Amino acid sequence: MADDYEQALIRFGYRCGRSGAHASRTMMLAELSTLLANVPPGAARCDYRREVVDANTLNKPTRKARQLTFRHLVELYGLDPSLAVFRIFRQLWNLDEQARPVLALMVALVRDPLLRLSSDFMLAKHPGESVQRAELEALLDTDDPDRFTLASLRSFAQNINGTWTQAGFLVGRVHKTRIVPCITPTNVTFALFLGYLEGLTGERLFASEWMNLLPGSPDELVLHANSAANRGQIVFMNAGGVKEVRFPGYLSLAEEMLLHE
Repeated sequence: MADDYEQALIRFGYRCGRSGAHASRTMMLAELSTLLANVPPGAARCDYRREVVDANTLNKPTRKARQLTFRHLVELYGLDPSLAVFRIFRQLWNLDEQARPVLALMVALVRDPLLRLSSDFMLAKHPGESVQRAELEALLDTDDPDRFTLASLRSFAQNINGTWTQAGFLVGRVHKTRIVPCITPTNVTFALFLGYLEGLTGERLFASEWMNLLPGSPDELVLHANSAANRGQIVFMNAGGVKEVRFPGYLSLAEEMLLHE
């Protein structure tokens, strides 16, 4: 059953394993933003490849660099509308510019196991608290000591810190400090949707790891959900302590069947 569950998540756009793009890159928010500004919604992966590799929209110096950049962007985001995670991310990206950094972080967390290792660590830090690279290096080395060289751990930690900085959770170039990121109802919409893909419903959607990623009290997050419903992003009902969230039009019939299997 666990294997079936994992395979369903993979078909939705999740990536499993032990490594990911953060072995050599941050979440590449600037490159992603430029690419999405030049490729229309609904485009196929080959269209994104054409823009990166052939048109060189991201201004990379060699064809090899362009190919490598495209590979990392696929690892991080999928760039394929057949993947529900990317398709809905792209829809929400176009609706809300302010939400984009945290939207991108959530997809990167979905698709990069290496970045996911840092999530609990980052969220345990309080606003104003220092985030030391050495702490992150030690964390990455915990699960499998001696798996990585010291140089690799340093590089991974720098990339991961860079991503959390781009997403608005950290500030500072050399000395990183935890801050509170900007979120909008659109971020809550995507967090609820990711929980839904993982089989959660009702009240449990508001206790998912994705909602825990977002700052704010439970009541504030419910207000964001109400705002998302008012914007037509979700259907949200909250009465008598019972919550119901629906995502009309988000999944195809085949995807809904896969989810409920």
